[in-house]
Amino acid sequence: MALSGRFRSALIIGGQGIRARKLRTLLSMVSLFLGVLAVVTVQAGAEIANRALLTDIELGMGKDGTVVLNLPTHEATVPVMTEVLRGRPEMVGLTSTMAIIGEPSVMPINPGGSPLKYAGQGYGGAMMVCDQMGCHEQKSDDGPPPPGKAIELRLVGLTGDIRQYRPFHAEAGRWLDFSGEPSLSPGLVLNREAAAAFTQHRIPAEMRIEGSTANPTPRVLGVVHDGDSSPAAYVRADELLNWTTPATGNQNGRNSFAVYMPPGVTDVEQTLRARLAARGAPADQIHAYQVESKKEIESQLTLMRMIFLAMAVLVLLIGVAGILNVGLATVGERVEEFALRRAVGTPRLLLAGIVLSETLIIGMLTAGAAIGVGAVGLKLAPMVLGGRFETMGADLAFPWQAGVAGVIAGLAAGVLGGLLPAIRAARIPIATVMRA
Repeated sequence: MALSGRFRSALIIGGQGIRARKLRTLLSMVSLFLGVLAVVTVQAGAEIANRALLTDIELGMGKDGTVVLNLPTHEATVPVMTEVLRGRPEMVGLTSTMAIIGEPSVMPINPGGSPLKYAGQGYGGAMMVCDQMGCHEQKSDDGPPPPGKAIELRLVGLTGDIRQYRPFHAEAGRWLDFSGEPSLSPGLVLNREAAAAFTQHRIPAEMRIEGSTANPTPRVLGVVHDGDSSPAAYVRADELLNWTTPATGNQNGRNSFAVYMPPGVTDVEQTLRARLAARGAPADQIHAYQVESKKEIESQLTLMRMIFLAMAVLVLLIGVAGILNVGLATVGERVEEFALRRAVGTPRLLLAGIVLSETLIIGMLTAGAAIGVGAVGLKLAPMVLGGRFETMGADLAFPWQAGVAGVIAGLAAGVLGGLLPAIRAARIPIATVMRA
């Protein structure tokens, strides 16, 4: 729809006024720029923080809506879980145990599977045993083994592709291939922390697992980022079962079993409960929960956003005050011009539109500059700051919500800063021409 004549005239005359007073326009933009940039930064920061926190939760717990069924540590758990999930690729069974890769009969560089940054600092402590009575230290008459080239990590066996629920980021190599027969040489996909251990230390490829019949020789297939700060490796569950037996795979309470499934599927849960109960597994240790990532972070993000948004609005109001001051001064200088326009029949509404259009144009130009600076700054952040910014990848794209917030802030500043000068210009009496 074409612009109305008065609206078009107000924009044209307002643009001419801006070109005629370039320095004053520049000063108005500078006073408003920091306020709009603050609003854009707060909105962009909140959206990026939301993405980062949501990504961390998805890596560790699963995507929003995922149903996780925790199973008891019983000798029947693995056989029953494997049988029930056979032919159901949309559901993934998970087994977790501890393993040591490296020289035999030595102390790992990270006892207890602790993060590498605690290696050599006594982190991990003595072996802990957990049972129905709680957790307590396991005492041994033998002295501690000598330190050597070995790493202790969490070994996760999978019946299917867990990435449909926990979107790991591939960093090198390939992921597990669940087609075909299991190999006698377990294929491992390391997480970032485990890969760092293999890079920093020359560790022999010999793996020891609690309850294993022999020490297999693993193959490293790839590296992923799973959000875990402790070393971990992922392997096909059937390849893991080639070297361990379910009856001896639950020692020291260090193992766990779970099933990841989409929401709304109840037949598998009911089948697992019935079959495990029939095999003597404790029913009170079978429980399910649904991942609600957004709900968990919503409150803390809202509070953080409101605090910083209040500070940004304060800076924006300071910029609005600058535009208001410049606008009032400009109207004072143009009293004779506006009075003459009134004398030749220009409506009061058009005079107000001329003044208001100038501040709106300034607000939009400032918003565009602030959004551009914010987008460029976000692109340069990984190169300048590094760290977490380098790992976010596509999640670091400039959020469109920040651009919308910048435009709204520019429009609001233009209206607030130009409303009073526009009203004053519209009230200039025609008699002012006679006095001039």
